[in-house]
Amino acid sequence: MAGNTQSLSQPFDREQVLELVRRSLADILETNPGRIAEGSSFGDLGADSLALIELVEVLEKELGTQVAGFRIDDEDLEDLKTVRDAVDHIVAKLASEP
Repeated sequence: MAGNTQSLSQPFDREQVLELVRRSLADILETNPGRIAEGSSFGDLGADSLALIELVEVLEKELGTQVAGFRIDDEDLEDLKTVRDAVDHIVAKLASEP
């Protein structure tokens, strides 16, 4: 069955990206996803640089199944201070992919 083919033709919308970031970060930090608000800073959540690297790896793997070669560059991590920053960055990157 081709259950994922529909999502291949439709990019992730902002809400889906937010949910993916929230769920992935909750897994990494071993916390409740409801504790992670869009305006939460990674520092306030207790996410250190290692947690952010793990988050990037999970997001690249998950989004890479939808957008071939999806990557978040290491230098972009410096600009991502909040969950909203990460979501905005990912949405912009997905929108610019051919």
